[in-house]
Amino acid sequence: MAAERLRVRDIRKALKLHFVEKKSQSQIALSVGCGKTTVRDYLHRVRSANFQNHDEIQNLSDEDLMARLGFKRLGEIGKAPLRRSDYSMPDWVHLQGELAKPSVTLALLWTEYRETHGASSYSYTQFCEHYKRWSRKLSVVMRQNHKAGEKCFVDYCDGLWLVDPKTGERKRTQLFVGCLGASSYTFAEATHSQTLPDWISSHCKMWSFFGGVAAVTVPDNLKSGVTQAHRYEPLINETYQEMASHYGTCIIPARAAKPRDKGKVEAAVLVAQRWILAVLRNRLFNDLAEMNEAICGCLERLNSRKMRHVQKSRADLFESLDKPSLRSLPQRSYEFAEWKEPRVNIDYHVTVDFHHYSVPYQLVHELVQVRSTSTVVEIFYRGKRVASHVRSYYKGKHTTNPEHMPKSHRAHAEWTPSRVIAWGKSMGPQTGQLIEKVLAARQHPEQGFRSAMGIIRLEKKYGKERLENASRRALEVGAVSYRFVSEFLKNNMDFVTRKTDEMPMGIAVDPVTKEEQLPLLGIDNIRGSGYYH
Repeated sequence: MAAERLRVRDIRKALKLHFVEKKSQSQIALSVGCGKTTVRDYLHRVRSANFQNHDEIQNLSDEDLMARLGFKRLGEIGKAPLRRSDYSMPDWVHLQGELAKPSVTLALLWTEYRETHGASSYSYTQFCEHYKRWSRKLSVVMRQNHKAGEKCFVDYCDGLWLVDPKTGERKRTQLFVGCLGASSYTFAEATHSQTLPDWISSHCKMWSFFGGVAAVTVPDNLKSGVTQAHRYEPLINETYQEMASHYGTCIIPARAAKPRDKGKVEAAVLVAQRWILAVLRNRLFNDLAEMNEAICGCLERLNSRKMRHVQKSRADLFESLDKPSLRSLPQRSYEFAEWKEPRVNIDYHVTVDFHHYSVPYQLVHELVQVRSTSTVVEIFYRGKRVASHVRSYYKGKHTTNPEHMPKSHRAHAEWTPSRVIAWGKSMGPQTGQLIEKVLAARQHPEQGFRSAMGIIRLEKKYGKERLENASRRALEVGAVSYRFVSEFLKNNMDFVTRKTDEMPMGIAVDPVTKEEQLPLLGIDNIRGSGYYH
């Protein structure tokens, strides 16, 4: 390393200490405030210049002295070399904020600092070294350099208690917390659970609160967001991915068991617990809206507090850093939609919440994707939408588009109503008649295929004889449905009126009426009339 330069008066002082007071190099260095290497360099120059005593040096001007010591111009060292106290220390808090802006680097900031402070500025190496020393004083989370508008971190923690005013029952809520990387600007909301609808709803409210969208969203690996965690290729929930696409953000989950990947939100959760949950710990809430109103007040105070290390609040940093860099919100908020992958039944319908929606009959047995919102149900096959229906909440009913039906039911080569009826008659005449009535009761016969197939499949479990008896009883009482026949057989109701000589082995018989004692609803400890005297 090159020896540091001294001012002319310090050189004269060092030479006087050498010639007059006979001080050692270490003592001279300590007195002048420089290194021993510097003193050694100047004494070597003195010997090369053949100075014999201090009087010769004292009689020379500064310019002549510097020339004798080997400096061509006084300007080379005549400008008094700076001591450490003479250098201008950068405003690290300001530079930290600038560093968070897109494309800003330490090299660029040093160039601007050099232009402002000139000769009193540090070299780039020392500039970086001083920055590292200053940044070590920050917390681990603050030390991470997040670009403005780049990342948003989200997570959950246990929230406050909701109290039922009628029963006094207490239920723990969940606190959703989201914060921006550059400013640590924080959003929080209480939810009933961590389920997918609450998870998506909290994200939508968070983006509205921020007034924009970050380029990257970093969640934990909870099931509502990440269907399958993986270090390299995590599988994102379909609904969560669709929401992200709607807002124009990218989902990059934190690595499993790596909390520092989302250190920002870990710290934000801790701060929220201290400044929201702890503040409201003694309040009783009977309504989630009331709770979130109280949380909103605490959140405003939290974001307005000055942070100790940077002497600015989260709100101030948000206005100067993240807010200008966030992506614009879409024109409309995301509408929650669930995705499923059912297989099309033989009646060319798929089921969503116990209601059946039609698809083109050519897709029978194919795997399709169903997107359902509160108002519409859309069916996709290989990425192409093949059907769309208004959402219906009538259980067991059908919504059928006539265009999805085979023409005159003849183009449907594999399954026809007549074939289903014929299959039922192979079980027995009563079963065939029941299936015929099941199909006739529907607006379109294909809508009864599910019930008919369910009845036919009962033969595997109960046999043809019992299925015939159950079908006969269903026709007698006019209960033409799979549910009636299934429950009838499940509870052995077909044995009720059979006499002793018809009873199979192991069936209890009433000693008075000589009829079978029915094991009602499968309950073994109900006593028959023969038990009592």
